[in-house]
Formats: sequence, C-alpha cells, structure tokens
Amino acid sequence: MAIDKDTVRKVARLARIAEPEDRLEPLAKELSGILGWIEQLNEVDVEGVEAMASTVDVSLPLREDRLQEGDTGGGQPDNVVANAPKTEDHFFVVPRVVE
Repeated sequence: MAIDKDTVRKVARLARIAEPEDRLEPLAKELSGILGWIEQLNEVDVEGVEAMASTVDVSLPLREDRLQEGDTGGGQPDNVVANAPKTEDHFFVVPRVVE
C-alpha cells in the first residue's frame, strides 16, 4: 500500500501535528516502507504456531519475596548513600531539572 503526500497531510492534520510541506514527501515514502514491511509480515505462514499470551515463561520458579538487610540499608542510612557523589541529611542531591 503506497501512501501519498496528501494522505500524510490529512493524517498530520487529524493528529494535530504540524509538518512543513517539504517533509511530507519523505514521510510518505517512510510510511509506505513501513506498510510494505507489514504486508511482508502478513505473508508469513503461521499455521500451527500457537499464539503467545505472554513473552514470559510463567512456569519459572519464583523466590519468596522477603525483606533482606540490603533492601533497607540495614537501618544505617549512611550505608544507603555511601556511593552517592553528593548527599545531604541522608538524601541524594541531584541537579535541578525544572527551573
């Protein structure tokens, strides 16, 4: 399935995405390529392949969830922040990200 420049313009407008006119043609080619890959996947014979409900093997044994000394710092807050580059009153000090 090929996507043209007008379709990209319409989809961008519906999605409220502002795309400059010179980007519409490259996007049309890129989206057409993606749809081409999807069409290729549709051609794969999956007859007899059981659908997966999960990618995780649910039969794996799980350990008991219990609190261990390392989980809390052993009641010693200095141990928790020992490797931090900068601390203050047993808290990690990080650079400000919002001004």
